[in-house]
Amino acid sequence: MNKLVKLKNQVLGILDPAGDWVALLPIRLLMAYEFGTAGMMKFNGENWFAKIQGNFLFPFNHVPVEISWFLATWTEILGALGLFLGLFTRFWAFSLIVVSIVAISGVHWPEDWNSLAELWKGYAITNKGFGNYRVPLLFIAMLFPLIFRGAGKLSLDQILANKFS
Repeated sequence: MNKLVKLKNQVLGILDPAGDWVALLPIRLLMAYEFGTAGMMKFNGENWFAKIQGNFLFPFNHVPVEISWFLATWTEILGALGLFLGLFTRFWAFSLIVVSIVAISGVHWPEDWNSLAELWKGYAITNKGFGNYRVPLLFIAMLFPLIFRGAGKLSLDQILANKFS
């Protein structure tokens, strides 16, 4: 039994410090890719927010669609860059959660639902009349650790913290 405990402690002695460096990196890189792709599609595409502006949450439903498009596009592009580099990670993760919540309300939430069972049908990838809020909800869940834990040691945030502390 002592050998098993010793082995466990050795493994944890390797994994815990390594986790400080790399545990959040896959989340950062995946979210950077996803939001960067979405931002570049908006950057290279045409503004379609006028069709859905009424679905946005307050106060975004009162912001001119040109401003909303600009803010969403550049938050996704710059947020992706920030997550990739681990620079101002908490700020960008929070900002991208706001973008995701507005996206759920504007695009992914069901137009009408009468029960929690119907609403639950919207937890899907494709919209079959019940919305499709699964992906942005998963993005929100993935961004929360970046808000609460930061970017990890393998980041510009950590380099700046070390330099200025």
